[in-house]
Amino acid sequence: MTTIKLTWAQNADRSLGLPRYETPGAAGADLCANLPHGYVVIASGARTLISTGLHMAIPDGFEVQIRPRSGLALKHGVTLLNSPGTIDSDYRGVVGVIVHNAGFEPFEVTHGMRIAQMVMAPVLQAAFALVEQLDDTARGAGGFGSTGA
Repeated sequence: MTTIKLTWAQNADRSLGLPRYETPGAAGADLCANLPHGYVVIASGARTLISTGLHMAIPDGFEVQIRPRSGLALKHGVTLLNSPGTIDSDYRGVVGVIVHNAGFEPFEVTHGMRIAQMVMAPVLQAAFALVEQLDDTARGAGGFGSTGA
């Protein structure tokens, strides 16, 4: 098991605890809104950055992907922009989540609410080489539906 080191932001509510997996088979660990001064209301169609109150030290060769919670999406139309978001291994700032209300009613994000999930994933960096011509494939330049419905 690989460890992600965490520290709390200066004004964070430490009583919320660290990210956690809700079941033994869960791929994503839940992240909570760290809003020690209350709540945030997101209007229909609006978005806002919600702090988790956490800094992370992700091991080299990995990233953390931030993903929506399916229950919030289904029940309220709440999702995450820039999804999946990537937290790079060299980022040390406070982790924030861009919450978007695609629903029809205002949505209230409360202190301690589970707002997203994080998935740790391996990362490979590529080398880039400029060439005169690319090899041919059966698909060629066909894109956006060119392989069927």
